[in-house]
Amino acid sequence: MSHGIELRTVPYDHPDAVKLNDQVQLEYQERYQGEGDATFLDPAMFAPPQGLYIVAYDTSGAPVATGGWRSQEQNDEGYSDGDAELKRMYVVPEARGLGLARRILATLETDARAAGRLRMVLETGDRQPEAIALYLSEGYTPSPKFGFYRFYDSSRCMSKPLHPASPATV
Repeated sequence: MSHGIELRTVPYDHPDAVKLNDQVQLEYQERYQGEGDATFLDPAMFAPPQGLYIVAYDTSGAPVATGGWRSQEQNDEGYSDGDAELKRMYVVPEARGLGLARRILATLETDARAAGRLRMVLETGDRQPEAIALYLSEGYTPSPKFGFYRFYDSSRCMSKPLHPASPATV
């Protein structure tokens, strides 16, 4: 369990967020033999209430995990009005298996729902089976492709409604 781990809201360009982002980019480069994720991200995209960025810190104060969401509306990259896009979910190797990604994901979903977002969407890749397994276990389902990598065969897009359907009236 992730006892003693503190989640803090930080700007996307906070030094600890940048450090973890650099690490996840290296992992993407290794897994996909390429440049990493070239999606353009501006720190303002994660500023509340249009988004949120979180860094998890261990008991010694070291940053060990990260994740964020940003608002999206319908556009030519395949997003829909009311979407919240999950970005930069990452846990350092030595902190994996503690439930940090699940905890960050739940926090981001709750925040996006409170901000009025209708659906959480994410893009991952076929060389990230741990991520795919996590998202499937949390109720995400495959969705039509969107975003920067929508034309890549290795891209896997998923979504999850943030507002459960109202119960049917009898």
